[in-house]
Amino acid sequence: MNKNLRWRVVPILAIIALSIWAFYPPSEKVNLGLDLKGGVHLIMRVQTDAALRIETETTVERLGEALSRAGVQYSRLEVTSPTEFVVEGLQNDQAFRQASVEVDTVFTRSPGAGRYTYTMRPLIAGQLRDEAVTQALQTIERRVNELGVVEPIVARYTAANQILVQLPGVTDVQRAKEIIRSTALLELKIVEQGPFPSQDAAQQAYNNNVPPDLEIVPGSADLTVTGGGAPSTVYYVVRRVAQITGRDLRTARQGLDQNNLPAVDFSLNQDGARRFGQLTEQSIGRQLAIILDDRVMSAPTIQARITDQGQITGVQPDEAANLALMLRSGALPAPMDFLEERTVGPSLGAESIRAGVTSSIGGLLLVVLFMLFYYRLAGLNALTSIVVNVLILLGMMSYLGATMTLPGFAGFILTIGMGVDSNVLIFERIKEELATAKGVRAAVNAGFDRVWWTIVDTHVASLIGALLLLNFGTGPIRGFATTLIIGLASNVFTAVYVSRTIFELVLSRRAQPQTLSI
Repeated sequence: MNKNLRWRVVPILAIIALSIWAFYPPSEKVNLGLDLKGGVHLIMRVQTDAALRIETETTVERLGEALSRAGVQYSRLEVTSPTEFVVEGLQNDQAFRQASVEVDTVFTRSPGAGRYTYTMRPLIAGQLRDEAVTQALQTIERRVNELGVVEPIVARYTAANQILVQLPGVTDVQRAKEIIRSTALLELKIVEQGPFPSQDAAQQAYNNNVPPDLEIVPGSADLTVTGGGAPSTVYYVVRRVAQITGRDLRTARQGLDQNNLPAVDFSLNQDGARRFGQLTEQSIGRQLAIILDDRVMSAPTIQARITDQGQITGVQPDEAANLALMLRSGALPAPMDFLEERTVGPSLGAESIRAGVTSSIGGLLLVVLFMLFYYRLAGLNALTSIVVNVLILLGMMSYLGATMTLPGFAGFILTIGMGVDSNVLIFERIKEELATAKGVRAAVNAGFDRVWWTIVDTHVASLIGALLLLNFGTGPIRGFATTLIIGLASNVFTAVYVSRTIFELVLSRRAQPQTLSI
């Protein structure tokens, strides 16, 4: 073997060895999709009306505070629908208009006799609905990634407000559903009064007329319970608008409190830490209610100025990890409905793998028989390049962490077909060159040289289609496209470089080759 030929063989052997190392053993290194590994398939709908109602209620709260600061009297300020609210009994219309300038940018105002009806602008409503679905999708994706699921699929589904979630290998479906749809809304509020033993007692402290800027929130009493009982419920009066929310969080993690009981430690971002520092500095000696999903988890007394660190206590051991996960991933913008739930068992996935492997091997054997029958010993050359192509394809998918799905097997079979097609083009060109009475070496060289751009054209055209499928497709379509893209790239290498090297190896053993078994 001459030196030039040796330098062609060594890279091929190295690539084959690296490919086998990358995917072997397949049970550990090849990521299987939902249809092969089993798991859960969920379709959820975001309640976008709830997101609009939250925006409307927040606007009403801010408007109420602005009117109070401006000294504007009114008899009613109430939300009537997710996109509407009314203001009645206004005494000073001019002052009201000045105080509500900011509201007019989001809501249209319909005037009346001492009464205004505000309706959210359609463009704003549509934008908020789209943002709610996008935020929910991103939040769910962060939570799913923290579950440790390999190659999950989180994407928009057919309807504008629906989301598809596929979790390969997940067995605890209920826990996954709870984590996905939990809101985990964290709020930090100063306690105005409390705790009270009952909600009635809290209302009586304000003569049954709690101010509109305050609200009553339940919580668990910090009591030592014996005899297997449960902590009693107490009630706190807090500000309606939170000074610090979960949006100000930087991170949250599971920890222990001063009594070595489960807790969740959290830290705030720069802006939240600045506001939290001002709040605690002005409220030393008062209680700070740590509220999660409208329930006071703990209400410690502020002993000194606090900036960017805090702790949530009073959680159960099995809740601490999930709570930290949900806080890290952020709150969902609106509740979720589960429209569809399907569980794919591992046995069905194993059957799919067997069927896919059988079909791939069967297709390869038929190709071998055809190539050997039609191209004689040159068919072994095509077989070798196709096998190397499949090995590289498996190795690249494992190295890149791509997920193998059932349509991925279709990509494998299509890759074999593309390999055969490339070899047929090359072999037919070599036969044409041999018919012109050229020598064997010259015919082989001319065959590969003149077919090169034809192969490039066909593979680039197929690659464009595969990239479009990868970009716009979801789920199985992306799995098929991923396999096809890698297969096209490796096929160009094997059909031209590997196949040509094999021909040159065979011809190098003959001094003056006169014939070629093709």
